[in-house]
Amino acid sequence: MLKEFRISLFVFFLFACGFLYEMTMKPRCFFSCTPAYKTMMRPENILRHKRSIVFLETTDRLEPSPLVSCAVESAARIYPERSIMFLMKGLDNNSTHLLLNATYRGFSLLSAIENVFFFPLDMETLLKETPLSLWYTQVNSSAEKSWIHISSDACRLAFIWKYGGIYMDTDIISIRPIPEDNFLAAQASKFSSNGVFGFHHHHSFIWDCMENFIEHYNGDIWGNQGPELMTRMLKLSCNLTDFQEVKDLRCPNLSFLHPQRFYPISYPEWKRYYEVWDVEPSFNDSYALHLWNYMNQEKRAVIRGSNTLAENLYRRYCPITYKTLIQGKERIDQREAKGTPPSK
Repeated sequence: MLKEFRISLFVFFLFACGFLYEMTMKPRCFFSCTPAYKTMMRPENILRHKRSIVFLETTDRLEPSPLVSCAVESAARIYPERSIMFLMKGLDNNSTHLLLNATYRGFSLLSAIENVFFFPLDMETLLKETPLSLWYTQVNSSAEKSWIHISSDACRLAFIWKYGGIYMDTDIISIRPIPEDNFLAAQASKFSSNGVFGFHHHHSFIWDCMENFIEHYNGDIWGNQGPELMTRMLKLSCNLTDFQEVKDLRCPNLSFLHPQRFYPISYPEWKRYYEVWDVEPSFNDSYALHLWNYMNQEKRAVIRGSNTLAENLYRRYCPITYKTLIQGKERIDQREAKGTPPSK
């Protein structure tokens, strides 16, 4: 009897050690990382506050990359009083947080952050009651060579029109709060980005942008429905001049923020984020940093111990992402390189 008890205890001990090893080396959620109250939340309960920050994923991708995860986590940290909305085309109303959390580490860690919420992106529903609705029912998306980007351009306008708040691209790392409510971000003098902007809900500028989206639609011209659209509309209401110093331009009903606010490293120099600096910039004039992921065709990534600018930004502004998706991935890669079989 005593022998059987010892054997049972030994088996239990081995199981417990295996469980702890799995938790340490390959973090995942065995039940659900999503707080129970989140599974009961509906978008309208969150959006009624009209101060959300929204990210969009218009592909079917469900697992956020480390950069996407860093963008969302940093926003959640910088704006703890706001709801961070992530609308994903790959989600649907039948998806469960339980299944997703058990599969995707990035999704899991973001779901566990109190003010981060994931919801399906239903374009038809989102565009209803906007000028973009008729366009969406008529456009042949399969014939559009840049449909992922064009659909994102449309969705961000419709969301901000309906609900207000701030839209951000998923390659923007937040570093301090944006003090403006109604704003566009200058990518360069006299040229607006649409990678980050914020407005009160039902702001006339966004409605005018949606109408211009339809009137001057051309899917063959890159950015025609994105930054070119914002720039066209801005020129109609604002006397644009070159920025002479780090000072924002005040226009009727909105502010045009200096390129240093979000683009202190311009797109021709995007690789600087993945280099080691002798003295790193302070970014004292910036609210967030755009890492130009579209330019990163070489798939440069953050590597633990590289001491690049991007790695140091991750460690400071999205430490959970850094620990889980950068350090954690390295441990898994090292284990696989040594020939250790993956855990079952």
